[in-house]
Amino acid sequence: MNKFSFIFALILLVFTGCQQDKKASKNNPTEIENAKHNPGDMPSWGKNATIYEVNLRQYSEDGTVNTFAEQLPRIKTMGIDILWFMPLHPISMTNRKATPDIMIEEIKDPEEKKKYLGSPYSVSDYRGFNPEYGTMDDFKKMLKSAHDLGMKVIIDWVPNHTGWDHQWIKDHPDWYTQVDGKIIKSPTLKGEPTDWYDTAELNFDNQEMRKAMIGDMLFWVNEVGVDGFRMDVAHDVPADFWKEASDAIFAAGEYFMLAEGQEADQINNGYFHSDYGWDIHHIMNDVAKGEKPATAFDDWLKQDRERFTKGFHMMFTSNHDENTWAGTEFDRMGEGAQTFAVFAATFDGMPLVYSGQESANRKRLEFFEKDAIQWGGYSYARFYKTLFDLKHKNKALWNGDFGGEPQKILTSNDKNLYAFMREKDGDKVVVILNFSDKNQNFDLKGSGYEGEYKNVFSNEKTNLEKGGKMVIKAWDYLVLSNK
Repeated sequence: MNKFSFIFALILLVFTGCQQDKKASKNNPTEIENAKHNPGDMPSWGKNATIYEVNLRQYSEDGTVNTFAEQLPRIKTMGIDILWFMPLHPISMTNRKATPDIMIEEIKDPEEKKKYLGSPYSVSDYRGFNPEYGTMDDFKKMLKSAHDLGMKVIIDWVPNHTGWDHQWIKDHPDWYTQVDGKIIKSPTLKGEPTDWYDTAELNFDNQEMRKAMIGDMLFWVNEVGVDGFRMDVAHDVPADFWKEASDAIFAAGEYFMLAEGQEADQINNGYFHSDYGWDIHHIMNDVAKGEKPATAFDDWLKQDRERFTKGFHMMFTSNHDENTWAGTEFDRMGEGAQTFAVFAATFDGMPLVYSGQESANRKRLEFFEKDAIQWGGYSYARFYKTLFDLKHKNKALWNGDFGGEPQKILTSNDKNLYAFMREKDGDKVVVILNFSDKNQNFDLKGSGYEGEYKNVFSNEKTNLEKGGKMVIKAWDYLVLSNK
């Protein structure tokens, strides 16, 4: 760095450090530095990785980490590389929610109160382990088993707010956002009020709070042994905090950072390796309902590449928020649920499987109380395994810059069909999807896709020719690989 750059960066650092209004810094995310941040590179184990979200509370009748550990070999066989656990910390009792609209204090019957477990995102102790899930030793034992199987484990972190039982409330009230000398009872999100009454918003203008937060993160990395974090509402936390936090975490080793959000600056500056593919997820829902044509994916890809210069998105048809608040993938995508799962696993980024999806779960899971998944077999496990085995061995489908860029293949019916090719180091995958409830006859157009492929689901050989005529059934899909 030359002298001018150093002075300029120093001025910027002082300027950002002097900001007193948290809302201003949160609602106007700007780049902290002109130069790109240089974090640790994407961990080598993440180049072709898949991810699985673990909703431990609902995973089994007892909801413990020990019971979940029994499923590790099955999950590994399905082709999962990274396990993401929803928050494992103790949950605050003070101001606990019983339902989205009712606080537990409003319920008088002691037995009735017991069934409401509160939001996992109302954390009372960042270094603690929720006794409902077992003990920290249980978790460490499970973690070792996952590592022995070759899987990595990341945990959900809630940086924007804590529950009202957190010791910081008592010891450091100045670490929280206050109005008229009182800690506010609900955070805002992008400046808009939320109904998260069970949480208290942290004040990121306070440097001591930041240090304590990062120290707690490093505890889970260094003392417990997790492999990274999924950061809750990362888009509502000041960007300069993510520079501090990622610097500290990457300095500790090779760790994975996933942001719940879709802020280009956070990815382009290297604070996170990956974020949520929210925009394309909503387009999937709209295409499934017939509200947008399949060509909407072309517009998304163009706009996305203009915004993002690094990293990649996590792609999904469901997660804990979508399942509970918007409905299962079957509610939103109907008969096309599997078709969109193929799209999410092959088009771009890292594919996510949410707890129960491998069992074709059609149940919207409760958020604040016990509501165990009814497994009933694993009818979609082979489906996911086929997709993920392909992702592991075919470089075209690897994550981010490790893989190939999606290239549109024109067809004679681009309103209902979507076809694309990805290629990397001679590896090639062609995917053709019917996003309609009718069989489609179509011609392939353009060039570059020609050749002999294997259909990964049927193992049949297919020869693609320029101008070739094809038929695809309603909501069907073809995934073709040259290796």
